[in-house]
Amino acid sequence: MNLPSIKRINFKKVKKDVGQGLSNLATGGFKQIFSRIDQLNIKKGVDTLGIDKFINQCAYMAAGSGLITGVGGISTMLIGTPVDMINIITQQFRVTLAISYHRTGKSKISFEDFFKIVASSVKADTKLVLSKNIMEEVAEKIFMSLGTKVSRRLIPVVGGVIGGTINYLFIKNVAKELMEKHA
Repeated sequence: MNLPSIKRINFKKVKKDVGQGLSNLATGGFKQIFSRIDQLNIKKGVDTLGIDKFINQCAYMAAGSGLITGVGGISTMLIGTPVDMINIITQQFRVTLAISYHRTGKSKISFEDFFKIVASSVKADTKLVLSKNIMEEVAEKIFMSLGTKVSRRLIPVVGGVIGGTINYLFIKNVAKELMEKHA
């Protein structure tokens, strides 16, 4: 089995691919992730578990993908990072919808209204018209808050623990900011 090594990684290509991925995410990926989330199940989850336990559940789900991505070192990081990022965004969206429901009582929200909340949670400029540019800015800020930690995931096992912890804390911090903002 031929595992990737640092010497064989073309970092210029990786950077270009990440940039293209952010652009793709902004042009429809966020809306696609949002449309696949069952908002009625978010309502049921918050009603059944309570907001704090629901947030913890989302944080644990994010931690799981971070653990799996980081545990195998560079080989699982290269393959698992895109899946991990999609899971983190999904969990962030679920937490955002849950807090929105908890605060407003509305179990259904449009993508446009939802994205304004997400943009404010990552401190993007919400005064801008909802456009590809703001979606790219949000994507960049989400990935930058996690991307700085990616290098720590290169060490097997420790990388898994770090990856899981980072994802867990990221979701908890998003929830904390949203709860404080809407208090």
